[in-house]
Amino acid sequence: MKNKILIFGKGFIGSRLQEELSCDISDANISSFNEAQEEVEKTKPQVIINCIGFVGRNVDDCELDIDKTLASNTFVPLILGEIAARNNIRLVHLSSGCIYRFDYSKDEPIDESKAPDFFDLYYSRTKIYAERALNALTEKYPILIVRLRIPLDDRPHPRNLLTKLLTFKKVIDVPNSVTYLPDFFRALKHLIEIEATGIYNVVSKGALRYPELLDIYKKYVPGFNYQAIDRKDLNLVRTDLILSTAKLESTGFKIREIHEVLEECVQNYLKY
Repeated sequence: MKNKILIFGKGFIGSRLQEELSCDISDANISSFNEAQEEVEKTKPQVIINCIGFVGRNVDDCELDIDKTLASNTFVPLILGEIAARNNIRLVHLSSGCIYRFDYSKDEPIDESKAPDFFDLYYSRTKIYAERALNALTEKYPILIVRLRIPLDDRPHPRNLLTKLLTFKKVIDVPNSVTYLPDFFRALKHLIEIEATGIYNVVSKGALRYPELLDIYKKYVPGFNYQAIDRKDLNLVRTDLILSTAKLESTGFKIREIHEVLEECVQNYLKY
């Protein structure tokens, strides 16, 4: 890409994104403006991408470590927002789509104009805090907020949806928006190149039922078995929903429908 980019956060998404962009990456522990400023001054980027965040093994861990969750998911994005404003550089913040309630019986896919309304998980609240504050700055500063949801990749990783599902004997059967990472990387490059600002849902078009993905996997690994269960049987606080991709598509970017990528995803995954 023509822009000089610095990624903050060397976790699952940050490391994969660094491979795709061949750019600088920082794994510095950011707890103050000065610490972030030092990292920026080392490489003098035109764009910084915030991939710092805390989920733990799953979102329930956020309830157990609220200080780390609040620092990583709220304070760090605000620090980097101020870094972008003071240094006149572009900020891309990776947010989450897990911030809404959704009624499958009546709701349409959720677009970016709807105010977040899911506060039952601490993880979701910290994501809402950061997104709402940064979005207020987009009126004046070049800040792009991209919402991912349930990352699905074509290579094994503990945070990859497919890797996670393969460890479970039982999976819920309800449509959900997911982000297929190979397509996410293309979409992010596109949004940076057109200098997009504000909030964008960056998920695959349509919705995925987990059994649909596992049935593709089972086609290649016949010995694999699982049981589909009703969402109510999970007995955990979670948000299931479908996000709209209309705003992303209106920029001229063609996002693939989720069922178009499943075969590719599984085939590539099994090569590793």
